Amino acid sequence: MSLCPVGTFSYTIQSGDTLWLLAQRYGTTVDAIIGDNPGIVPNQLVAGHVVCIKNTNAKTNGISKAEDDLKSNMRMVWEQHVAWTRMTIISIAENLKDLEPTTKRLLRNPTDMAALLKPYYGEEKASKFESLMREHLVIAAQLVKAAKAGNSKLAADLEKKWYANADEIAAYLNSINPYWSEEMFKKMLHEHLALTKAEAVARLNKNYTTDIATYDKIELQALEMADAFTEGIVKQFPNRFL
Repeated sequence: MSLCPVGTFSYTIQSGDTLWLLAQRYGTTVDAIIGDNPGIVPNQLVAGHVVCIKNTNAKTNGISKAEDDLKSNMRMVWEQHVAWTRMTIISIAENLKDLEPTTKRLLRNPTDMAALLKPYYGEEKASKFESLMREHLVIAAQLVKAAKAGNSKLAADLEKKWYANADEIAAYLNSINPYWSEEMFKKMLHEHLALTKAEAVARLNKNYTTDIATYDKIELQALEMADAFTEGIVKQFPNRFL
């Protein structure tokens, strides 16, 4: 059941959002958004929080509500992907007792990602993507553990396996959606791996300033990947986004 009042829809705040921008996008007013969201602090929006916005049932700036919802949800799962990857890296590096539940939560992300693909590609294809993404995360955790243990040979072997998995993901995405360029996704996934490795190395070396700065780059790049997923789906299934 929706927690938003009748005549409104839920929207997940993204980095950079302001009430004025949301009002412009959805053809409403800042006062109306504040009225539908008691307790909201206009200048302190937090990415990931959900607000209620009047439903105009119309496209704004050429974007339908269905497309905007998909974009918001896709960004959310990719934000969670990099956030829980980071927390797992920290747990491994610092020998924290929360490693097992943190890793368990991280491994839920492929399921959440697959759930967004299932309405368009069906159970079998979504499950294949889920399997590839879970492998991506398992290898990443093994790689950080090998690096922490100083096992350079194992780390090198795992890194090769990690990139091979990324290439397999890119090829698979292109096989189910021609608008998901294999080369484009290979490039983005390779960048994601390089940044994640840099983040892990900085954390293991206790270079916290670099670690944090690298995560900022990871977050922005993850949003680019999320938007590429949305754009490809909208192009492949235009009638679903009228």
